[in-house]
Amino acid sequence: METTITHHPDIASLMCCSAGSQPEACAAVIASHLAYCPACCAEVRRMQKIGAVLFDTLEPAKLSESAPIIAMRACESEKDANERWMGAPCKACKGDVPPPLAALIGERLDDVPWRWVSPGVWTYRVPLSEGCGGDLRLFRISPGRTLPEREDAGCELTIILRGSYTDELGTYRAGDVADLDEGVAHGPVACPEKGCICLTATEKKLRFKSGLPRLLQSVFGL
Repeated sequence: METTITHHPDIASLMCCSAGSQPEACAAVIASHLAYCPACCAEVRRMQKIGAVLFDTLEPAKLSESAPIIAMRACESEKDANERWMGAPCKACKGDVPPPLAALIGERLDDVPWRWVSPGVWTYRVPLSEGCGGDLRLFRISPGRTLPEREDAGCELTIILRGSYTDELGTYRAGDVADLDEGVAHGPVACPEKGCICLTATEKKLRFKSGLPRLLQSVFGL
């Protein structure tokens, strides 16, 4: 897919990606961005090579008998989850669903089982591996509509898959990533011509603030 990327993930997010230390939801967004962006893909591969060289220079350290077991149990689920998304990064995006995401939701955004949230807004919660925290969900926003107000859910990563949206920080188009720190408030408004479909990862479970979306979320598990 020919596209011009204007907004990229923060360098810290790419470093976490290269190290495989991101939460699964965030790894899904970064892996999807790499399908659009050869520059970030090359940067992640460069970081991985540097990390491999540095790892080889480390001196072995003694551990208690229980330490390896504790460390393995703590890291196992998140490591497997990251490999789910980053096992084959940088595969080019040929449609409007990046290959890492297509494995879970299919290759057509129009076939996603959308659920209504508020006038002009639908969502689909992408299933994460068991034991992984955070939240990963698709939003479909009609032209000129805005996302319902949400509670602060920690750090947030969003990639645009179709159309575009504009917020206080700029305009984001297909392949662009909004990499927001905890506490940063923004109100995305979908473009008036085509609307917007985006994939959003949050550090904690996303919860809507306003009445109807919050009620629907609590009753139907949106």
